[in-house]
Amino acid sequence: MRKFDLIIIGAGSGNTIIGPDHDDWDIAIVERGPFGGTCLNVGCIPSKMLVYAAEVARLAGEVGPRLGLRTRSDGADWPAVRDRVFGRIDPIAANGASYRRDASNITVYTSQARFVGVRELDVGSEIISAERVVLAAGARPHVPTIPGLEEAGYHTSDSIMRIDELPQRLGVLGGGYIAAELGDAFAAFGSEVHFVIRGDRLLRKEDHDIARRLTELYQRKHRVWDQTVIAGAQRDGDDTVLQLRNTSDDERGRHINELRVDALLVATGRIPNSDLLQVRNCGVEIDEHGYVVTDPYLRTGVAGVWALGDITNPVQLKHVANHEARVVTHNLTAHPEDLRAVDHRFVPHAVFGHPQVAAVGLTEAQAETAGYALRVHIQPYSATAYGWAMEDTTGFVKLIADTSTRRLLGAHIIGPQASTLIQQLVQGMTFGRTVDEMARDQYYIHPALPEVLEQALLEL
Repeated sequence: MRKFDLIIIGAGSGNTIIGPDHDDWDIAIVERGPFGGTCLNVGCIPSKMLVYAAEVARLAGEVGPRLGLRTRSDGADWPAVRDRVFGRIDPIAANGASYRRDASNITVYTSQARFVGVRELDVGSEIISAERVVLAAGARPHVPTIPGLEEAGYHTSDSIMRIDELPQRLGVLGGGYIAAELGDAFAAFGSEVHFVIRGDRLLRKEDHDIARRLTELYQRKHRVWDQTVIAGAQRDGDDTVLQLRNTSDDERGRHINELRVDALLVATGRIPNSDLLQVRNCGVEIDEHGYVVTDPYLRTGVAGVWALGDITNPVQLKHVANHEARVVTHNLTAHPEDLRAVDHRFVPHAVFGHPQVAAVGLTEAQAETAGYALRVHIQPYSATAYGWAMEDTTGFVKLIADTSTRRLLGAHIIGPQASTLIQQLVQGMTFGRTVDEMARDQYYIHPALPEVLEQALLEL
């Protein structure tokens, strides 16, 4: 059995742990897929490259004519769109693997790892062990059990972005951020998109005003089958045939609709890869959802075993995994009295659909449940000069404040540049500023779009 100083399972954010301080460490990296992990290869980076292209198409086809411009969108050269994305990404992943293989103190294993003992791993060709092990193996798409689905064929976010032909009709199962982003992007390229959602709205985990507005906007341009499940699927020639059942209790709820599509995207969430690693053979505890349990320092209950990213955190965001990687990097070599804890107080997120959605902190419902005395205000983009220039009539900022402390409890934005606008509010919340300080103690450029934040804060 070969023994290392450190084993890292997963070459996404886990790969960033290695630095100059580890030049004299004998390190193993175990990665069954491309280097760079989910974000680089099948997640946030390729999807946002597609989303940006879709945004340009939307501006040309929808916004330009409204502003008096003779622009239009005639669809997409899908292979060109796809190849622009992966022509850049694939070499990065390959070069990352080569860089690590060329290092004299790093051994790269490319098989699926599984634990066979405490800090002992079967990596296919041999058993390896280490004094320190970092679990950073991420998560994978969840695929629900649907009769006939495997035979009918489907895509997940891992495969849909690499297809050879743009589907004329695309079915999307799910109403979360992956569904909202990719489904809308394919529509901008020319696909007819059908969303199938179990509930009554998309993005149901967002604040209710945000989710309601986005659902209304998507219903205007897509077919949204709400309160619906796929009861069965089958293949009929080139078509995927979906049997849709409404879940309401009335007579309509027992009716089956047939939906024919050229391709189906299953976007019903992601599950941690702890089961593939068989972490219990190491003694590592997992919760009822399969996430590895850690303390605030990202230590598991097994000495020398740490965990970070999607395998331990249901908030499956790259910026969260990167933060946790920095914490683990520090704690791997720190003395016990100098350990650093994770800080997940104000984790922002964004959904890059059309329009964008971004949020940080509590929703109004969460704040009410927690017992806060609330002051809530919604400020439309159209109240600002730049909002007029954009002729935006649907975007808004919703702020939720604690009336006793005057601190922001939550911020929710829907509209253009939402993912950028949210950052100023994240900073104010992180540094403990009151809404009055955020509103009055700095300048806001006129007539830039951040004035919508200023106006919202002043109203609180």
